[in-house]
Amino acid sequence: MSDEVTARTASPRRRAGRGSGTVRAATSTVKYRSLKNRLPPTPVVSEDELESIHNASLTVLEELGIDFMHPDARAILKKAGADVKEGSERVRFDRNLILETIKTCPSEFTLHARNPERNIRIGGKNLAFAQVASPPNCSDMQGGRRAGNQKDFRDLVKLAQCHDIIHCTGGYPVEPTDIHASVRHLDCLSDIAKLTDKAFHVYSLGKERNQDGMEIARIARGISHEQFEAEPSLFTIINSNSPRKLDTPMLQGIMEMSSRNQIVMLTPFTLAGAMAPVTIAGALVQQNAEALAGIAFTQMVRPGAPVVYGGFTSNVDMKTGAPAFGTPEYMKAVLAGGQLCRKYGVPYRTSNVNAANTVDAQAAYESVFSLWALTQGGGNFIMHSAGWLEGGLTASFEKFILDCDLLQMVAEFLTPLDVSEPALALDAIRDVEPGGHYFGTAHTLERFENAFYSPLISDWRNFETWQEGGSPTAYQKANAIWQKELAEYERPAMDPAIEEELDAFVSRRKAEGGAPTDF
Repeated sequence: MSDEVTARTASPRRRAGRGSGTVRAATSTVKYRSLKNRLPPTPVVSEDELESIHNASLTVLEELGIDFMHPDARAILKKAGADVKEGSERVRFDRNLILETIKTCPSEFTLHARNPERNIRIGGKNLAFAQVASPPNCSDMQGGRRAGNQKDFRDLVKLAQCHDIIHCTGGYPVEPTDIHASVRHLDCLSDIAKLTDKAFHVYSLGKERNQDGMEIARIARGISHEQFEAEPSLFTIINSNSPRKLDTPMLQGIMEMSSRNQIVMLTPFTLAGAMAPVTIAGALVQQNAEALAGIAFTQMVRPGAPVVYGGFTSNVDMKTGAPAFGTPEYMKAVLAGGQLCRKYGVPYRTSNVNAANTVDAQAAYESVFSLWALTQGGGNFIMHSAGWLEGGLTASFEKFILDCDLLQMVAEFLTPLDVSEPALALDAIRDVEPGGHYFGTAHTLERFENAFYSPLISDWRNFETWQEGGSPTAYQKANAIWQKELAEYERPAMDPAIEEELDAFVSRRKAEGGAPTDF
């Protein structure tokens, strides 16, 4: 990974102006690998109001229920004490059954990567960022918007490896539509296992994909089946089919993953005004009911299985029906979701999202609002942290770099303020007379190189120096950075015997036809 991407520099007479005319790329640093959010979370509702949301959710589960579309899932639910009637997919839950069942949810656990230094701690005060996942399109300055393909998929995976602030891939950073769906998961997960040494995700689109994903993760780590079950090494996102339905592929995903002690992130997709009530409070009631039903089901499959409460409640544009993200309503829902997670003692998944169609001010400010909310809301695992554009329909190479800069700023903001005796700087204050300056003090000279965060994109030169340097925009700088990083990318080492075993497994499964495509 590069240290710098040099833009067109200013003339020598202007170099004394603000900044250096250099676009700095992120230097890989372990300080971004294990982040904690030590700030007290911000409540958006009172304890009484939170209890009202909680009780209304339990009423939905008791009186209205959730549709579970898989018969094996309903058999598990019935055995656990849920109200399951023959010939119906509707399942109702006594509130005490829900509350007792979720008591076995672990409050904190580790997602294991093939490189132990990349393990992710989930829950508590821990904060982890995952790359954008699942857009059908990608875009960059040179190539414009296009359908997802294997080359762009691989390039985005490589970029995720380049930045320590990206703790794992969150799925396919773009869907490679030029690979047949029956074997796409085999090629993609094999690529992720080789091109990164970070933890990764498997889609729940039929049990075969879950099973193949678990085996690829196990082989990549070079561990036994017993160790794999003891050490969660893979996660999946389970989206309820809002309103109030869990379909067959999602339920298969829970049963496959939870039964082997792998991580399930249960995330209702509740857009207020469309798949959920138009009020944010009503949407939160539905989100919470769907999440609690799915979370309880994971514990019925295997008590103690790692599970994460996912919040994705936002609103739609009532003029067009299009999803909106990074809105004030989204921020409120994120904060309330964090309060609910803390009430139940489970980790919290949320997202860095926006609805912009290009890398512009809207893309930046909606992402900043999303990051503000999830930071203040106590989010633990952040999906779509870098690269999300167009409401999730496009993965942008330039937005990926912009987001990495924002994420690193969040990490620096969360770094505890140093108030040690040297940091209080009394000696430096004594050295400088009123009206003087601190540029030449020993205190400054000892610290200036690392005193402040050095941004990837922000340009601090004065106008004349910036103009003489070619007037580069943030979009242009981000474009230069990702291209430089890809040119200097180095694949992380993998044991040749493990790679051979991985390739043999993928080849065998392809020969067997991969996975069904009738999901």
